[in-house]
Amino acid sequence: MATLITMTTFMPPPPAATYLAFHPQDNNIIAIGMEDSSIQIYNVRVDEVKTKLKGHQKRITGLAFSHVLNVLVSSGADSQLCVWNTDGWEKQASKFLPIPSGRAAAPLADTRVQFHLDQTLLLAVHETQIAIYEAPKLECLKQWVPREASGPITHATYSCDSQSIYVSFEDGSVGVLTASTLRLRCRILPTAYLPPNPSFVHPLVVAAHPSEPNQFALGLTDGGVHVLEPLESEGRWGTSPPIENGAGPSTTSGAAGSDQPQR
Repeated sequence: MATLITMTTFMPPPPAATYLAFHPQDNNIIAIGMEDSSIQIYNVRVDEVKTKLKGHQKRITGLAFSHVLNVLVSSGADSQLCVWNTDGWEKQASKFLPIPSGRAAAPLADTRVQFHLDQTLLLAVHETQIAIYEAPKLECLKQWVPREASGPITHATYSCDSQSIYVSFEDGSVGVLTASTLRLRCRILPTAYLPPNPSFVHPLVVAAHPSEPNQFALGLTDGGVHVLEPLESEGRWGTSPPIENGAGPSTTSGAAGSDQPQR
């Protein structure tokens, strides 16, 4: 059995903590997203809540720091993004994600955020869309809306080099997007990585490999974890994968376009 040292304990619920993020330049500072929609800025060294940020209407579902812009971006189940200056913790900007026409989001759908390697572009992930924002003003640069047949997006993440975005869906498929254009390069069908099974299994979470940009892992609803990478002969998730890979054809998506039907 592993041994450990508990450095400190703090912030006992209620309300529950729903998301955590360490400050990238001061690891004594932790941003704690709460079930009650607030964000606590806690200093571990002095055991003190420095400030409480209020701007969301529902629980916090994502937090991301940019050490280049000196901001914290928060996202909530209210489909809202907020930008907070880390010098004085004032709110600089906020924006609600526009729900695509004809789509209905769940009342408490998670919205997650992740900064690009350049620490300026922000990936926003919602069950109805993938969007790229420019921080700190939260200008929406691109939006990608998948076709409804895929079901809701369950998770998405940048590859380790921020050149690709891996997107998982409730129907079990996985999309690989080019991050700069949000163009769908290929779609991996569940039959490519899952054995025939009468019970429906799909990915809940995607994690990118820290140094191999074409490798990622899927965490599934049945507790399984699958690590995927393209065939050695391809080298990368390309624009025209072979049929035996279980990947659909490449499609091009505009700033607010949907991907095309598979063959």
